[in-house]
Amino acid sequence: MGVEIGAPDEDPYFTDLPVVASVSRLPQQLADASASVTVIERDMIRASGARDLNDLFRLVPGFQTYPNNTDAARVTYHGLTDEDFSPRVQVLVDGRSQYSPLFRNGVNWATVPVALEDIERIEVVRGSNAVSYGSNAFMGVINIVTVSPALVRGVSVGVNRGNQGVRDVTLRGGGRLGEAGGFRVTYQAKDDDGLEDRFDWKDSFESRLVNVRTDLWLSDEDQLQLDLGHIDAVTERGRLRRVGDVLTGGEDPANPFRDFTQSHSYFQTLWRRALDPDSDLQLRYSYLEDRASEEHIVRFNPLLIRVDSVGDVGTRHELEGQHTTAPMPGTRLVWGGGYRLDSLRSDDLLYDQGTVFRRVGRVFGNLEWKPTEWFTGNLGAAAERDSLAGRNFSPRASAAFHLTPEHTIRLGASRAYRTGSIVDHRGDRRLEAFAFTNGTPIPKGTFFRREFYADPDTPQERVNTVELAYLGEWQALRSSLDVRVFRERIPNRLLAVDRELFDPALCDTVPPPGVSCTAPERTEAVQRVKISGVEYQWRWQPFEATRLLLGQAFVRIESSFLPGATDGSAADSLVDPSTRNRVEQHTERSAPRRSTSLLLMQKLPGDLDLSIAGYWVDSMKWTRNSSVDFYRRFDLRLGYPFRIGGQRGEVAYTAQSINGEHGEFRAGGDPADRVVDTRQWVSLRLDF
Repeated sequence: MGVEIGAPDEDPYFTDLPVVASVSRLPQQLADASASVTVIERDMIRASGARDLNDLFRLVPGFQTYPNNTDAARVTYHGLTDEDFSPRVQVLVDGRSQYSPLFRNGVNWATVPVALEDIERIEVVRGSNAVSYGSNAFMGVINIVTVSPALVRGVSVGVNRGNQGVRDVTLRGGGRLGEAGGFRVTYQAKDDDGLEDRFDWKDSFESRLVNVRTDLWLSDEDQLQLDLGHIDAVTERGRLRRVGDVLTGGEDPANPFRDFTQSHSYFQTLWRRALDPDSDLQLRYSYLEDRASEEHIVRFNPLLIRVDSVGDVGTRHELEGQHTTAPMPGTRLVWGGGYRLDSLRSDDLLYDQGTVFRRVGRVFGNLEWKPTEWFTGNLGAAAERDSLAGRNFSPRASAAFHLTPEHTIRLGASRAYRTGSIVDHRGDRRLEAFAFTNGTPIPKGTFFRREFYADPDTPQERVNTVELAYLGEWQALRSSLDVRVFRERIPNRLLAVDRELFDPALCDTVPPPGVSCTAPERTEAVQRVKISGVEYQWRWQPFEATRLLLGQAFVRIESSFLPGATDGSAADSLVDPSTRNRVEQHTERSAPRRSTSLLLMQKLPGDLDLSIAGYWVDSMKWTRNSSVDFYRRFDLRLGYPFRIGGQRGEVAYTAQSINGEHGEFRAGGDPADRVVDTRQWVSLRLDF
C-alpha cells in the first residue's frame, strides 16, 4: 500500500509551535531560537496549489518570487534583486547547499533536485544565518527536509494535465532494506509551454528528475544516509524581431531563439552516531556537478559572435563535521567545521583560464544557555577562510525573555558576509568575433567587445542586523503570532557596474573598425543600503476543519552611493544622472513596500479539501530596466482523497491566477510582456 506523502499530520497543525533545527543546528522550540522561522509543512505545500518549488515562498513574509520564464526564477528576501540566481538566501536540501559555482554563487531553481511530493517540511529562517551555514547565508536560509524512507511503502503514481501545456508525471516507490533500513526512489517529468505567449517571446520548459535516498541503521548508535540524484531542465529563450511595437518577422538577431540546457547531479553520504541522550557526532560529505549551456550566435553587423553566458561546468566537494553536546546543566553546544573545494570551467566567463579552483574552510559554534524558565540566551560565531575572498568572522547574539510560557520577546544582533563568485574574482568575458555576416572568417583572438573583467580584490558584502521579535501562542484559541521588527544595514552593497578601461593592456587585441572594447562590467562595492520594516505571520484554526495562515511584510529600503562609485574617474556610467537614477530606483524598489499572503484550508463535506491562496504585492522592480505594478493573485485547489476497495488515491483540480492576467516580472511599460494568466490542471494520484 502506498503512503501519501502529502497527508496531513494527525496532531492539529496550529495548536503547538514546532521544533526547528535550522537556526542554530540545535533542535529548539521556536520560542528559544535566535531568529524568526516560517515552517512550511506538507499540508501547506499541497494546499498552496504550487507546481514549482519557488512558488511556495510566496507564503513567507518578506519573500518574493516570480514564475520561471525566459529569465530564470528568483527567490529573494527583502529585495536586492539584481543577480540572476538569488545569491543572498542560502538554500539547503537535507543539509546540502544548492549554491553553485556555475550559477554565480547562486541557486538555479530549475535544477533544485527535489520533488514537492518528497518534501517533509521547509524551515525558512528570516534573517542572516552565516553563523550556522557560512557566508552567503546572507539574508536568510531555506532548509528543505525530505521525507524519511521509513514513511514510504509501496508505489505511488501521479499525473497532471492542464492548459499551457502542463503535463507532469511523478512515480515514487519505497520499501525496506533488511531489518534496519529503507529506501525511497522518485522519478518526475514536468513539461509546460510557458506562460501565455505574448507578442515577441517564448518560454517553454521541461525537466526530468530522478533521486534515490537510503537510510540504514548500522547499529543502535550509528545511522548512515545515502542520497544521489540527477535533474535535467531545458528552458526556451529568445525573442522575435521587432521595431518598436511592430513585429517584422524572424528572430531578433541580438536575442535569437535557443535552448538553455541545465543539469544538476549530486551525491551525499551522512553518518551520525549517538553518544548519549544529549550528545552526538555527525559527518557529511557531498559532491555536486552543474552543467549548463545556451550557446548561440548573435549578429552585430558586420560581425557574428558566439555567446554562452551560462556555460560550462561547475563542481563542489564539501566535507563537514559537527559535535552536539551539553557541557553543563542548562546549556547545549554544537560546534564543528568544514572544507569546500569549488571549481568552474567556462570558455565564455573565464576566457583562456581553463578550470579555476576555490578553497573555503570554516569553523562554527552555537551555544544555547537556559539558566531559568524565563530566559534563553544564544551565542554563535563562525570564522571562514576563502582562497579568493579572504577571511571573515560572523558573530550572533540573542536574548529571549519568556514573559509567560506562551509569550516571548527576543532581542538579537548579528553580522554576516556574502562573498563574490569565482567570476567576480577571476572572470574575463570577451566576446570574440569568428566571422563577418557575409561569411568571411575572422582570425581567432579578434575581440568584438570586452563584457566583464574581474577585480581579484572584490570585497565581501557585509550586513549588520538588529531585530526585535515577539512570539505568542493562544492554545485555547488555536492561534499563534510571530512578529519581527528589523533593521539591516549593508555598508558596501556589491553590484556589477560599467567601468572604462584605462589600461591599454586590458584591451590587448585591436578590435575591428567601428567597434569598441571599452566600458565592460566589474563587480564592485557601490552603495550603502539600509533595509528596515516589520513583518508578521498569524496562524489560526477557528474550527477543526478550518485553518488560516496570514503573512504581511512592510519593507523600506534606503540607499546612497559610495564616493568611489560616482566620481568621473571611477565609474562614468554612474556619473550619468539617468543611469545613476535607474540604479537608485532599482535598489529602493527591489522589494515591495507592502506584501500580503493568505492561505485558507477548509475541509468540506464529503471529504473534499478546499484551499484558496491570495497574494497582494505592491509595485517593485526586479531589474533596472523593468518594473512590476501592484498585482493581486488568487490560486485555488479542490481535492478529493478516495478509497475504493483496496485502492487509495486522490483526484484534484488546481487553478493559479484565477482572477486573470497580471505581470509579476516585466510588466511596467509593456503590458504585453511576461503576463501571468490563469493556469489550471487536473491531477490524479494512485497509491499501490
